[in-house]
Formats: sequence, C-alpha cells, structure tokens
Amino acid sequence: MQAYFWIKTFHLVFVIAFMAAVFYLPRILVNVAEAGDAPDVRARLALMGRRLYRFGHAMFGLAFVFGLVLWLGYRFIPDFPTMVGPGSGWMHAKLALVVLLLAHFIVAGRWVKGIDAGRPVPSSRALRWFNELPVLALVGVVWLVLAKPF
Repeated sequence: MQAYFWIKTFHLVFVIAFMAAVFYLPRILVNVAEAGDAPDVRARLALMGRRLYRFGHAMFGLAFVFGLVLWLGYRFIPDFPTMVGPGSGWMHAKLALVVLLLAHFIVAGRWVKGIDAGRPVPSSRALRWFNELPVLALVGVVWLVLAKPF
C-alpha cells in the first residue's frame, strides 16, 4: 500500500506542474499579442514559450506514466488497489477532460511555435478567454476524482 501512495504523490506533483504550464503558456501569448512590433520582446517571450511548452510536455508524460501505474498497477504490484471495474465510469469522463486539456495545451504550443515563423497570434482578448478554459476542465477533473459519481 505504501507504493500506491508514493505513485499517487508523484502523479499529483507532475499533474500540478503540467497544469502550471497549461495556465501560463496562454499568458505568454497574451504578452506576445500586446508586445506589438517589439522584436526583442517577442523573441524573448517566444523563447520562454518554447521552453515552457517542452517542460509541460515532459510533465504531462511523467504524470501519464504514473497515472497508468495507478490505473493498472493492481496487475503488477501486490496489495495495490484497483480502479478498474464497476463504478469506474468517472475515470473515463476524467480522461476525456484530460485529453481536452492536452489539446488546449498543444494548440497554445502551436501558436508559440508560429511566432518564430511570423504567423500572427489571436488578439489578447481572445487569448484571455482561451486562458480561462482550462480552469473549467480542471474543476471538472477534480470533482470527478473526489466525488466518483458514476
């Protein structure tokens, strides 16, 4: 049972790090949109965005691996609790929201990569709205994990 808590701890730490990247990457894009034609500012923000995008992908990968162990660890680790079986429909809903969060992150990353290619970014107002979407998904994920409604 001790292994379960360590794996869950690492999963949560990497999820938190990924969510930090999900929340901050659109803020970098807002700053790019508001920087106008200042090439040095745009270049610095693009560099920050690319680094954050790579960091976010690494954190997602680690969270994913630990999440798989949490989900399927009962097959390999003795006395490991299972999340597979009747009453685990909440997991599928949670995973759907996680896929949406990943898609949101990838879209933001493509916009960051487009800065160097000279492609325009959406307006700062649109990016501010885009930045709020993950909050709703995160609330849904947390509620599903805690309530396990179905």
